[in-house]
Amino acid sequence: MSLIALGINHNTAPVEIREQLSFSEQELGRVLRELSALPGVQEVAVLSTCNRTEIYGSLDEQGGQALVDWLTQRQQHNDQDNDLHQALYQFSDADAVRHAMSVACGLDSMVLGEPQILGQMKQAYEAALEAGTAQRTLHQLFQGSFSVAKQVRTDTGIGQNPVSVAYAAVDLARQIFADFEKHTALLIGAGDTIELAAQHLARRGIGRMIIANRNPERARLLAAGFKGYGIGLEEIPAHLAEADIIIASTASREPILTRPMVKEGFRKRRHKPVLMVDIAVPRDIEADVAELPDVFLYTIDDLQETIRENLASREQAAARGLEIIEARAHHLAAALNSMDAVPAIRTLRDEATAQRDRTLAQAKRMLAAGRASEDVLDYMAHTLTNRLLHQPTVQLREAAERGERETLAVARELFGLDNDGKDEE
Repeated sequence: MSLIALGINHNTAPVEIREQLSFSEQELGRVLRELSALPGVQEVAVLSTCNRTEIYGSLDEQGGQALVDWLTQRQQHNDQDNDLHQALYQFSDADAVRHAMSVACGLDSMVLGEPQILGQMKQAYEAALEAGTAQRTLHQLFQGSFSVAKQVRTDTGIGQNPVSVAYAAVDLARQIFADFEKHTALLIGAGDTIELAAQHLARRGIGRMIIANRNPERARLLAAGFKGYGIGLEEIPAHLAEADIIIASTASREPILTRPMVKEGFRKRRHKPVLMVDIAVPRDIEADVAELPDVFLYTIDDLQETIRENLASREQAAARGLEIIEARAHHLAAALNSMDAVPAIRTLRDEATAQRDRTLAQAKRMLAAGRASEDVLDYMAHTLTNRLLHQPTVQLREAAERGERETLAVARELFGLDNDGKDEE
């Protein structure tokens, strides 16, 4: 049985391919059942995010090709011309273990060390458990990966420092406002950066969120995903007094927030501090807004320096994380490989036990018949040795007759014999 990790990610496939092989939470159960029914597939789990789709499986020789064929058919069903085979990567056994651990630690993510992927891997594992497609092998793989991810984050601190502008802005806000759930954030814009900032704010437990955009409908649509409130840009002055945190990122050529507007809007705040983060170029907030009392204004340049320093720190942490992964992956891969020997070991021990019991029963009958105990012991030792070694001896002799020197060498290693160059005997 072989372990495999098969998939595509943001490094190997454009979004046109990734979206074809993206699976929603609702369809994941059906997908897992389809995959588990393929020839050669014993266990299977699917990790599907916006940046990757990966299949982890325990397979026999047919299983790997069956999974590739299934993915290819899925893509062809979408009538796309992109070449999936060029985008696919595949890892087996120890390499699959290393890959799974790297993914869990965030070392294979678009944002180095990001923590969300660990939660997504846990959801993928739980879905496989619920579908009945994850058993002993995948249990060890995922639990081992989760354990390594925890160790890497604890020992290296890889996730402590923000490396995206949106994350850095929210992390800065979190440092200033302790009770996040008691505060309100005003986000100006509705592009990718603002959406990412909204995600980080929601995860950190912000109390209330207002999203303003030139298109009010777009603002309301985005805000609805975070239980927030959407408004148009012209409504901003009426809501400035509510905002403890303001993050702005639009494509406007002129400032959205001017000093007079902010000064008037903050009159009702009674000197409560306000964090303003302007991550737009050109700037959305006039520079002299920073001169107003109780205003802490940061620009994208202020954050970029922090991001550069933090990225360097994460890269150092990632190098240490890879060392941890290498050590842990070696042990886990060895443990998974040893599982292949379990059925053979069990059969061997069962056969040896049966021979022992049969020989012991004969010895007891001999004692009951009055035979001397010394004779019975000799009989037991001689008979048990012959019975245990009969089949291996026959097989080795036949292997020697066929000239199978590798088989003889394996036997010497298996039984711990000194190789004295007399395999022919």
